[in-house]
Amino acid sequence: MIRVVVADDQALVRAGVRMLLQAAGDMEVVGEAEDGAEAVRLADHHRPDVVLMDLRMPRVDGLEAIKRILGAQPGAKIVVLTTFADDANVYAALRVGALGFLVKDDEPERMVDAVRRAAAGEQLLAPSVLRRVVERALAAEQQATPTPAGLTERELEVLALVGTGLSNAEIADRLHVGVTTVKTHVGSAMDKLGLRNRIQAAVVAHRIGLVDASFRPVRHPPRG
Repeated sequence: MIRVVVADDQALVRAGVRMLLQAAGDMEVVGEAEDGAEAVRLADHHRPDVVLMDLRMPRVDGLEAIKRILGAQPGAKIVVLTTFADDANVYAALRVGALGFLVKDDEPERMVDAVRRAAAGEQLLAPSVLRRVVERALAAEQQATPTPAGLTERELEVLALVGTGLSNAEIADRLHVGVTTVKTHVGSAMDKLGLRNRIQAAVVAHRIGLVDASFRPVRHPPRG
């Protein structure tokens, strides 16, 4: 059973999300928060598999709540709920560690699928959205970063493909290995680099020169 905390200042939205998820059969809403402070408390108390987080809430906003939750639980899986996909706060939330985002008027099936994928630690962003997130992050820090020591050649290869926006299944197909093998390499690289999610991994892949400006992997990344 996937345990979920829902944080949104609108009771109607929380009720709708709760009914939708619990009707899926493999999910349970273990807590509902109407502001960021309550979301932080519930995340700490319940340790849910997934937190669905609105960004515009009273007292403590969603972005600050995400930072606090991830500060206490670095492995927490948080998905942003938003009204507008181009909200600048969405990109800020992704940069600090949210796994992805859902627009509130998305199809119900998309929310259910997103929660399942988030619980499994999968990326929830389309390549076009990932590109915008990476470009914004790179624009904020122009200086390139040397390739960190300690990564194996296979981990560098996989990290480069993460940076292009490929899913684990797509990377496995590209490298002719199993999905579980790809997950192992992605997880190992992220652990060595101290990264929380694939979005941060994609940004690092670009910063260290594993991926070029056209989002193509570089065959021979520079060693630093």
